[in-house]
Amino acid sequence: MSNPSRGAAAPAGAGFSYSRDFFENLVDTAIAHARRLGATDAGAEASEGTGLTVNVRRGELETVERNRDKSLGVTVYVGRRRGNASTSDFSPAAVERTVQAAYDIARFTAEDPAAGLPDEADIAHEHPDLDLFHPWPISAEQAADMALACEAAAFATSRHITNSEGAGVSAQQSHFFSAHTRGFRGGYAASRHSISVAPIAGKGSGMQRDYWYSSERSAGRLASPEAVGRYAAERALSRLKSRRLPTCECPVLFESPLAAGLLGHYVQATSGGALYRKSTFLLDSLGKQVFPAHVHVDEDPFIPGGKGSTPFDDEGVRPQARRVVDGGRVAGYFLGSYSARKLGMRTTGNAGGSHNLRLWSRQTRASDDLDAMLQKLGTGLFVIELMGQGVNYVTGDYSRGASGFWVENGRIAYPVQEITIAGNLRQMYADIAAIGADAYTYGAKTCGSVLIKRMKVAGC
Repeated sequence: MSNPSRGAAAPAGAGFSYSRDFFENLVDTAIAHARRLGATDAGAEASEGTGLTVNVRRGELETVERNRDKSLGVTVYVGRRRGNASTSDFSPAAVERTVQAAYDIARFTAEDPAAGLPDEADIAHEHPDLDLFHPWPISAEQAADMALACEAAAFATSRHITNSEGAGVSAQQSHFFSAHTRGFRGGYAASRHSISVAPIAGKGSGMQRDYWYSSERSAGRLASPEAVGRYAAERALSRLKSRRLPTCECPVLFESPLAAGLLGHYVQATSGGALYRKSTFLLDSLGKQVFPAHVHVDEDPFIPGGKGSTPFDDEGVRPQARRVVDGGRVAGYFLGSYSARKLGMRTTGNAGGSHNLRLWSRQTRASDDLDAMLQKLGTGLFVIELMGQGVNYVTGDYSRGASGFWVENGRIAYPVQEITIAGNLRQMYADIAAIGADAYTYGAKTCGSVLIKRMKVAGC
């Protein structure tokens, strides 16, 4: 096994300890040992991550954390029996022990007809550069200065910003290499950086908290610390003097970052694991109408710099740009090889999750900003925060604590809190009346604010 200092260099600028050549050699060694033991198929992945996180509060440095981790994961198949083991020790003896452990697990595991590596026809052999790696060589002192500037901007917005839960700056980067015996070999480096703050407005029982952040693969694309701080403060200030609502039924407008959560629920309900276990309210929904005819959902794994971009999924399968909801109808599920076999279908390249989803409507106009969406709402609830995990994926029942604003005749009337919104996701999806042009990317999901025709609101 080669020394990490030899061979191709690690990706530049990230402070990695291991090179791409070292990882390739490590993975090949593990797979070769698995074959010598008698494995039918085998795969391995070596990875390394490094980063810096700095937090401040009320103008003082709170924490400085540096993380560095590494891992080798090995998967072994003996026929249709699967075993997996991992280690953070890259020594030859540790690698052999890890492979042996995976092999032993496979030998004593029950046969599973759906188990196995992906079919060779689905393997990704071309790996385009998707501009995912932008290391940020920031020092702890520089990160602290940015976090302090962000928090200071929040305090400077108004004298009514009285406290803070703190501000933070994080710089994270990683790289990996993966291979298996069905012909896949590949890996890449990626980065993710962020700045955030959570100011508190008001005093005593009338205090209100909010937050904001900026997260990008490239530090150069982050919003300025001052802009993040000011916007977070404005959000907190807007919630002062919140009231409770009487129980009612009304239209509900989800702010765009929250609307991405509605899209996330859809992905969960149409993912392979939920489908083959029959634990989803959207069972057997392929080709069926779930959303109104004006609604589409697109998936594109190949957006340069996208947070959900990848040249291959977690199994080395080639993903595809596709329309997963077409005119409101379910046009595709989210499947890995295992769930696809359980369903008698073919993998969609979604082992590990979805890739850069966009929820949009044919009816949306460029002028449909948030003010226009409030006009479409008319009189009803504009939600900017959700609490709790009240989503039942078997039935689709949805019940979440919420806060936001009561809107009358298209104008915000007053902030509201301590309410619960309830409905059923199947009906909520069918009742999407409009999607705004105020598109926001939350993680790997992009959509504008979403207007639901009617939901139950439980208040005082």
